[in-house]
Amino acid sequence: MAKNLLIVESPAKAKTIEKILGTDFQVKSCFGHIRDLQKAGMGIDMDKNYEPTYIISPEKEKVVKDLKGLAKKSDEVWLATDEDREGEAISWHLCEVLGLDPRKTKRIVFHEITKPAIKAAVENPRTVDMNLVMAQQARRILDRIVGFELSPVLWRKISMRNNLSAGRVQSVAVKLIAEREREINAFNSVSTFKVEGLFTANDVGGKPVTFSAEGKKQNTADDAEAFLKSCIGANYTVSDIQVRPGKKSPAPPFTTSTLQQEASRKLGYGVSRTMILAQKLYESGKITYMRTDSVSLSNTALGDLTNTIKDMYGEQYHQFRKFKNKNESAQEAHEAIRPTYMSNTTIEDAECKKLYELIWKRTMACQMADAETEKTTAKIDISTNNDQLTAQGEVLKFDGFLKVYREDRDDDDLAEEEQEGMLPPLTVGQKLPLKELKATERFSRAAPRYTEASLVKKMEELGIGRPSTYAPTISTILKRGYVEKRDKEAIQREYRVLVLKKDNISKVTEVENTGAEKSKLFPTDLGLVVTDFLTQYFDDIMDYSFTARIEEEFDEVAEGKMKWHKMIDDFYLPFKKDVDKTIETAERASGERELGVDPISGKPVIARMGRYGPMVQMGISDEEEKPHFAGLKRDQSIETITLEEALDLFKLPLTLGEYEGEQVYVNAGRFGPYVKFGEAYI
Repeated sequence: MAKNLLIVESPAKAKTIEKILGTDFQVKSCFGHIRDLQKAGMGIDMDKNYEPTYIISPEKEKVVKDLKGLAKKSDEVWLATDEDREGEAISWHLCEVLGLDPRKTKRIVFHEITKPAIKAAVENPRTVDMNLVMAQQARRILDRIVGFELSPVLWRKISMRNNLSAGRVQSVAVKLIAEREREINAFNSVSTFKVEGLFTANDVGGKPVTFSAEGKKQNTADDAEAFLKSCIGANYTVSDIQVRPGKKSPAPPFTTSTLQQEASRKLGYGVSRTMILAQKLYESGKITYMRTDSVSLSNTALGDLTNTIKDMYGEQYHQFRKFKNKNESAQEAHEAIRPTYMSNTTIEDAECKKLYELIWKRTMACQMADAETEKTTAKIDISTNNDQLTAQGEVLKFDGFLKVYREDRDDDDLAEEEQEGMLPPLTVGQKLPLKELKATERFSRAAPRYTEASLVKKMEELGIGRPSTYAPTISTILKRGYVEKRDKEAIQREYRVLVLKKDNISKVTEVENTGAEKSKLFPTDLGLVVTDFLTQYFDDIMDYSFTARIEEEFDEVAEGKMKWHKMIDDFYLPFKKDVDKTIETAERASGERELGVDPISGKPVIARMGRYGPMVQMGISDEEEKPHFAGLKRDQSIETITLEEALDLFKLPLTLGEYEGEQVYVNAGRFGPYVKFGEAYI
């Protein structure tokens, strides 16, 4: 029997660490959290300073029993759970159930599972940090109170079913998605005309090449036509050439949120998948700890990077940088996410390989030289008017960090960005033959819907949530049915093009596909109704800056600057008043919207939330004849459905006839059309 028992969170980590520490240590896993607030009732004594009642989770009883047995046989028990607040709390819970004194029990932390890091941690143990434990406990208690108090309000005021629930951070995340959806629905696209001239000039070898130059945008088709008419018979002359050096610098190394964003853009991974793979990489000793909002790197890592870059690419590709967080309270001063050894350019594990290589490239790039560019801007005069055209080209003079890595951008960052090509050599006074001058209609676009990763980015900007909460928050709002992740098909749209060629202007109408979206977050009707209700009656809970302030207070508890009882008291007393008032006074909410009148029956048609989801209703309940109901299709919403679309839904169910003594119907459900024959749905 080994003298020391070391307890970690996961079995994968246990195996890796046991190999490093050798025979003096037996390393066992507690498989994550072992205790939680009891489920019966709130699990919190509101009259005793919010005293929590913890119970061992039923599925962890055997784990705890085994650990107790091993602890008794060991000379000393060491705790090596993860290095964030959750990990600190797990260490404290282990002390509680194993009968250990948290003020004396050795607690070790490490950013990476490597031999030097583990050995250094064992040589420098500390004890359980009760400030971190209390910060985690405050979050858990506060979130339980909010869920416990708000959920019954939603059952009474929105749905009779007891499966609606609200959460402090989740409800605000749904609000972000709901606001973006309404912004998109209210957006009116405006068209302008992009002017572009195509010219020819000789390249260095004397071969003619075609390049483009842009003119001033024209607001209407008439303006565009007038401009093209003013260019009939014109000569085009290069009037000015500016050549400016430029540079591009690399992004900082990954934090939890930037890793989630880049893995989404480059690899198409959802936030949860990224975190599962990152955890696997961390536990097998390949990368540093994956929950962090710090961009700093250790001196050891910086030295390793310097050597690797110089060995692989040469001295000129290395550029030393120290990245610092704008936010001083980057949680518990972790390192950024990086490979443990930069010499490992890839790994064998097929599942984790792509994510590892992404982390390796980003980490390498952050210590590599700037990319150097040369940007040429040529102004072209038009002899028949006072306007000018502008041609731009960019040449990469030195690739620097781009040799390894280029950061991707989100839809909204890319709206105006177009890649510039190279220009042929031009001289001031040079006459340019025009191939054609065209004005193409272009439409303004609404802000794009959120992806999982761009939602995380927005939450981080607003200070809502922390690295450990992003993935669970998104999983929760999807699971509760407040948000759906789906694709949107493109629609066809006509646009006009005016072309001046050989002094003739032609007009054509072309067709493009637009509006396609992939894996975007859409609020459901239920999500919209719940958001509106909570915003009306619980404006504090739904306020972004209020939610961010609560996060800052958790940080203050973690730093020992604030007592957790007081922060919960300050939150709970006004919140409880709002709950009691809402139960007494609030109307039931259904998101009801009048669509118009059925032209055949003269009955009113409304869209609203029903017991089984969003629906349309024809007629009203207090008339003799019962109203007719129809469920909405999956891509329809109470907020946007038209009267015509609603009337179409009442055409079903349709009776086809009888077969073998049973009626045969066709109908359309939430997930598509079906045939009902007897008790069978096909």
